[in-house]
Amino acid sequence: MNESSKVTTSLYLWTINMAKNKTQDKFTKPKNKISNSSDTKKESKFKMSVLNTAITSLCIAIAAWFSYKGYLETRVNTPYDVEKLVTASGLDVADRYWGTYRPGVYFGLKTRDPHSLVTGLMWYFPHLLRQDGSGLRHWCEQGDKLDRYAWLEHDGRTFGIQEIIDGSAILNTTFVKRPGGKHGGDWTARIAVTSERQIRDGEEMSLLFYTATDEHTKGWIKTTLGDEKHITGVEGNTQGLGTFTININVVEGSIEEHSFLATVAPSLSHLRETVLQNLRVASHKGSQKKHIVLAGEQVPLAVDGKKKDANFIVSQITGRIPFVIEVSYESGSFINRNDKLIGKNYERALEVQRRLFSEKFEEKFHLRSKGYTEEEIQFAKMSLSNMVGSIGYFYGTSQVQSQYTKGPVPYWKAPLYTAVPSRSFFPRGFLWDEGFHGLLISTWDLEIELDIINHWFDLMNVEGWIPREMILGQEALSKVPEEFVTQINTNANPPMFFLTLSFILEHNQEEILERHFQFLDRLYPRLQAWFNWFNTTQIGDIPSTYRWRGRDGTTNRELNPKTLTSGLDDYPRASHPNVDERHVDLRCWIAIAADIMYQISNIISHPNEKYQETYKYLSDNNLLNQLHWSPNTQTYADFGLHTDKVTLKRPTSPPRSHVQSSEMIRVVLEDPTLKYVDSSFGYVSLFPYILQIVDPESPQLGKMLEDLTNPNLLWTKYGLRSLAKTSPLYMKYNTEHDPPYWRGPIWMNLNYLTVRATHHYSNVEGPYREKAKSIYQSLRQNLIQNIIKQYKRSGYVWENYADVHGEGKGSHPFTGWTSLVVLLMAEIY
Repeated sequence: MNESSKVTTSLYLWTINMAKNKTQDKFTKPKNKISNSSDTKKESKFKMSVLNTAITSLCIAIAAWFSYKGYLETRVNTPYDVEKLVTASGLDVADRYWGTYRPGVYFGLKTRDPHSLVTGLMWYFPHLLRQDGSGLRHWCEQGDKLDRYAWLEHDGRTFGIQEIIDGSAILNTTFVKRPGGKHGGDWTARIAVTSERQIRDGEEMSLLFYTATDEHTKGWIKTTLGDEKHITGVEGNTQGLGTFTININVVEGSIEEHSFLATVAPSLSHLRETVLQNLRVASHKGSQKKHIVLAGEQVPLAVDGKKKDANFIVSQITGRIPFVIEVSYESGSFINRNDKLIGKNYERALEVQRRLFSEKFEEKFHLRSKGYTEEEIQFAKMSLSNMVGSIGYFYGTSQVQSQYTKGPVPYWKAPLYTAVPSRSFFPRGFLWDEGFHGLLISTWDLEIELDIINHWFDLMNVEGWIPREMILGQEALSKVPEEFVTQINTNANPPMFFLTLSFILEHNQEEILERHFQFLDRLYPRLQAWFNWFNTTQIGDIPSTYRWRGRDGTTNRELNPKTLTSGLDDYPRASHPNVDERHVDLRCWIAIAADIMYQISNIISHPNEKYQETYKYLSDNNLLNQLHWSPNTQTYADFGLHTDKVTLKRPTSPPRSHVQSSEMIRVVLEDPTLKYVDSSFGYVSLFPYILQIVDPESPQLGKMLEDLTNPNLLWTKYGLRSLAKTSPLYMKYNTEHDPPYWRGPIWMNLNYLTVRATHHYSNVEGPYREKAKSIYQSLRQNLIQNIIKQYKRSGYVWENYADVHGEGKGSHPFTGWTSLVVLLMAEIY
């Protein structure tokens, strides 16, 4: 019997029993009395009246219960009920209407509309294309094993220059936008194919430039054909763009073959498969040479019994390297166009944007005046450009769940304008990652960052919760394993956006007060709701303690149950999750969030002393030390039900069994006890330092600085490793198949916060000031040098770095928070 059935049955039995008791109390007569018939009738009527009242009460109670239960079920996907923060979108922000908002593909443009027209690029070497589709490039895939791809310059608004190295070929994709008309203006893109080795010149490559719409795009597209039925471009009309034309021309080089495809693709996530299904081998009359070509016009087609016009048009140009194609988009509403953005006009426009970019870059980061080499400056430009060039625009519904829903339910349909951690592996929005991204983006372009923050906080539900990962739209969903799709409303993610806002106020307070004061005023109620959600749902059993929800206390598959919600995934916590846990990093996050809330409340002239009181309470070093300072190791640590005596073993197969043993499981060799989790020293232990809560004169600070520089703990020539070499779980697999993630590798986000904290402690009075200053210089330099070195060696910026030799690890390119290296170079904290 489910919960609602039990409650309904209980209500029913309770009501009937109450009715029986009432009638018995009032009408049970002494045995020596005989009721006359009139009394009996009155008694009967009264009994019926009471019973009817009881039944009515029952119905009301049941209705109230189901109404309340329905209310609880809908809270998880009910938007927070205040004015939306995003008031200007689409064409309201014309200079950012078009952009490279498809970070998951190597090159593609779309608009900031929910159902935009999209354009993109695929390519392949004809002699390397296989029947299984390998060799056809489209999505950014680590499996493609490209030597490098990166935006070398990108301003987030107007232009971009990207270099892609695929074997012997170099593809340069560039674009420039020009305002005009009522629908976002014009843009032109060039794809130039050259070769690193002249000996490879003359090799064939096929470029496929496409235009597509999804099933909800209101409008149409069709091919424009020239002589010999060669496609020269696309024309169309959509609700967001009005009329438009796209022209495709060969600018330079020897072209071997033209072909095209106009068909119906089932979705934007199946464009590559649609191309593969429509490739053919053909030869020209009188020639023995064969070419791979597209099938041509395949519409109107019957789909599910209905005729549909093309929603996917591809132009394929096969040329001999080197060659260049130019794609120009022209808006039909741009009627006062003096000249086209093509040829020399395009080249001049691109040079103007490059000059403006370089001037702004030096103005913001001052790297040339700091003495960096031209090569180092180019690296920094690339890192910034990949951050802003990887900003995407997504639209759709997330999948969420609460304890009151029977299963996953859809969130409301919403847009999200956000940078992404990795184009190849994580081309979607992550809540705490975006807080780190905002440090660099706000330094470069404050308006873009405020727009991103508004989009994220518009995703807040009525509870004050924001999902930690937003997977919106077909393209984003196609890159996510099913197990990670559903977001649980009890689960948090570090509230890094509070630090982002603090950073913005420190560096841009005058601009905020003069031009964006309304932003803070309108954001504040949502910040209050977010803070309250953290401060109620994540509290521990003891006052002033906090505990990350979402750990699996029943699993026997993990050496140490993950804490995905903390952002530090497999970082060691208490071995046996339970309600007694207290997490030092979360306590520090709440403390610093309270401080920033108090600062913001003062700025908007609504000072709230409760935030200041909360900050003082949570940052009280004596109380912090009572709860989290281990007397055994003299370090800050989590507390919980824990043992280090755990191992992974494969279950023993029954005698004479021919069945292979199942997956390895955790074996506990010692009963856990409530204690500090102090054997695992690492990033979590540093949080009171990282978030600058430790008093500058406290002996704890002195001990932490000593530990920080100990090479047997966290210190390396490449940055601080995430977990000490002395930890029992240092570099240990968490399952048979899950390699160590936050158990030794060097991560830039927390290294950046540590450098920032060290800079702070080196500039405040205290006995450890000089020690902090020395650590600051060394740690900052180690990080910068290694990341640049590994980029030169591998062609990529990486998710994390190995602690023994410093080589890049994990997903790549990872131009999310690893791009904070630019702020380290500029010394912006």
